[in-house]
Amino acid sequence: MTKNTPYIHTAPYPGPILAVVLDWAGTAVDHGSLGPTAVFARSFAEHGVDVTLDEIRPFMGLEKIDHVRAMLKLDSVAAKWREAAKTEPDEKAVNAVYALLEPMMVEAVTSHAEPITGVVEAMDALRRRGVAIGSCTGYTLPMMEALVPVAAAHGYAPDYWTCASEAPAGRPWPWMCYQNAMALDVYPMEAMVKVGDTVSDIQEGRNAGMWAVGVCRTGNELGLSEAEVASLDPVELRRRMREVADRFFAAGAHFVVESAADLEIVIDDIEGRMQKGVTPLFAGPISHKILAGVR
Repeated sequence: MTKNTPYIHTAPYPGPILAVVLDWAGTAVDHGSLGPTAVFARSFAEHGVDVTLDEIRPFMGLEKIDHVRAMLKLDSVAAKWREAAKTEPDEKAVNAVYALLEPMMVEAVTSHAEPITGVVEAMDALRRRGVAIGSCTGYTLPMMEALVPVAAAHGYAPDYWTCASEAPAGRPWPWMCYQNAMALDVYPMEAMVKVGDTVSDIQEGRNAGMWAVGVCRTGNELGLSEAEVASLDPVELRRRMREVADRFFAAGAHFVVESAADLEIVIDDIEGRMQKGVTPLFAGPISHKILAGVR
């Protein structure tokens, strides 16, 4: 509940859902999370290191400097760095790549700020039922200061946003979710739903004690533009989305949907379960009947 009607946490919270916290790229804007991947590739290429999407995408959702750090720990990327730079892929290397990446990312996010189809309308529907719209991201403050006004001009403006550089640590730590709870004046954490398109989003939501929802069609794990999704064979698309969903379930997701535009049906389901005493801590994967087209 809010501070005006505090919930004393001595029993399972019975509902309703009071807030959702969405990731940005691949969840709310930038179908396929295409902007960040291109920047990572360019930043490494400037150092003579060609990285693949398979080396970039697993770490999406992390704070961007942590993402660079994780990539350089991969055996494949470390070997390429040693060959190209003739140095070890140490913290100096991390800083060298990140020094190029941040200004490139600030530029890239503004050209990938268009909301994913249906998300603006879905957020409007949630607001009408009293749900606040929060957000968090692995982007840094300069990136968000560039992205937020452009996304707002396109029609997407959450009630609150924070970013990894404004928290003690980024994902999978829960601190950005707690910042949302405080800013939106929502308690307990079971009254909130975390929505994202990466494994680290799911881990963040679970660590925060929230309901965790993975997005499998529009995000980083599938990694396709809206046009590419539309042109893909439907059977192949379902197969790929099922693989993404399985990865999210393995990470602890309660639900997996195709798009954040599908959130209202998930919230209906959650609220029905909470009325029966179900809590996110002990609830297992419960999304198969909601995952449209992925059976």
